[in-house]
Amino acid sequence: MDYDLCVIGGGINGVGIARDAAGRGLSVLLVEAQDLAGATSSASTKLIHGGLRYLEHYEFKLVRESLQEREILLKAAPHIIWPMRFVLPHDQKLRPYWMIKAGLKLYDFLGGKKSLPKSEALDFGSTPIADPLNDAYKRGFAYSDCWVEDSRLVVLNAMDAYERGAVIMPRTACMFMEPAPNKDGWSMIMRNTLNGDEFQIKAGMVVNAAGPWVRSFLENCNIATDASDDYTPRVRLVKGSHIILPKLYKGDQSFILQQPDGRIVFTIPYEKNYTLVGTTDVPHEGDASTVQISDEEIIYLCDAINRSFKTIISPAHVISHYSGVRSLVDDGNANASKVTRDYKLYTDERYGPPILSVFGGKITTYRHLAEDVVNRVATFYPKKSLPAWTQKATLPGGDLPDKDFDKFLKSLKDRYTFMPEDLLTRYARAYGTRIGAIMEGVNKTSDLGTHYGDNIYEAEILYLIQYEFAHTTEDILWRRSKCGLHISEITVSAINKALPTLQQKIKDNGKRYENASSH
Repeated sequence: MDYDLCVIGGGINGVGIARDAAGRGLSVLLVEAQDLAGATSSASTKLIHGGLRYLEHYEFKLVRESLQEREILLKAAPHIIWPMRFVLPHDQKLRPYWMIKAGLKLYDFLGGKKSLPKSEALDFGSTPIADPLNDAYKRGFAYSDCWVEDSRLVVLNAMDAYERGAVIMPRTACMFMEPAPNKDGWSMIMRNTLNGDEFQIKAGMVVNAAGPWVRSFLENCNIATDASDDYTPRVRLVKGSHIILPKLYKGDQSFILQQPDGRIVFTIPYEKNYTLVGTTDVPHEGDASTVQISDEEIIYLCDAINRSFKTIISPAHVISHYSGVRSLVDDGNANASKVTRDYKLYTDERYGPPILSVFGGKITTYRHLAEDVVNRVATFYPKKSLPAWTQKATLPGGDLPDKDFDKFLKSLKDRYTFMPEDLLTRYARAYGTRIGAIMEGVNKTSDLGTHYGDNIYEAEILYLIQYEFAHTTEDILWRRSKCGLHISEITVSAINKALPTLQQKIKDNGKRYENASSH
């Protein structure tokens, strides 16, 4: 047997499962057809939150679990997850004031013991926090949740899985699988999506965490069924789109805006110079890999701003946008916004070796989902002791002294006085204590190697290739970072030109270089 477990899918659920399983001593292979976080997991609203609006749908268990996970994740990765204050203006034409107040009290209660401030009622006439809003809003509320660098959360889980013994293969697609002749495992055909090479592996068990493709993967392998006595769940694909605008207002507060259709839209300070606005909830048909924002969605999000803010915008103000497809359990609800965000695990043993498929889920509860999955996997290995462990574990770079990012950043500024402040802050946020791997032997900025422009240096790119499974310029600029928003085409071209040489440099030095081109 090559592996105890093969995980299909390099989104947040897949890497979380691989990390948990590897940490329990199982031999694990994770394959992802494209880049880690290449789809839904890099296209979220980037919040670690309880889901205030889920209370309206009576999903109290999901909200409580999410709020508990918020506390766990904040401690696990304080460099890429941090508290954020949200302002909710009251629109008397929509939800009643008492209802929102009661909902926030329940939100506070369900969170139990927590480190974030409780909610509060606000008189907008006596606080500048609501200044960006229309004067028609007289009062509202504030509460706390957390922000997360979503694609980096995926990468950190993959790094931790690797460091605990998992084999991580981005750009490797599982083309087909079938039970081995003696039914003791799955025989699987993998294809390198960069060069087309194929190879075969055998795994004792498979976890299908393919996100939007969870059902179609089963169908392609002829192991999905619609039989009433053994029904494979169906998925509801829901597109969520976001727009990025020039910074709409001063301050680090976010706003949660109620919409006439009952939905809510967030506005969030983003990448220092921008405001992120989202999300939509639109049923999606067809290929999830080609999802794009529609003109109607852009207008919807612009209208949400114009209803609530003094600043008036139009689609012409949109600097960038992104869309993702959420794979939800099809519970038969006609309204996409009311479809549950909770997950369903489906185990199929009809073919001998088990395959467990993950339907639904949300980024906030990925760790709990992964623990649930691996607990079930563990039942198939009764002779091994496989206790859960991730609840108190730190993710790579998250072991900051006292979990205090500001103190950590100050220590870096005192040590690296020659570094531009913006660059050092970005490194600290992205890499946490792993910054040492970039700054080793660096005593002046030029020691970072070739400068490709816009504060992108050779040392950082080498780190991303060597440790973070980056292969393309897009991986580096849009998923390992959001530098793509800030740099010129000249810098992009310089990185593109240098990348093959940097990849070869890692290989020649005999250092770790894990992606599909290595296999």
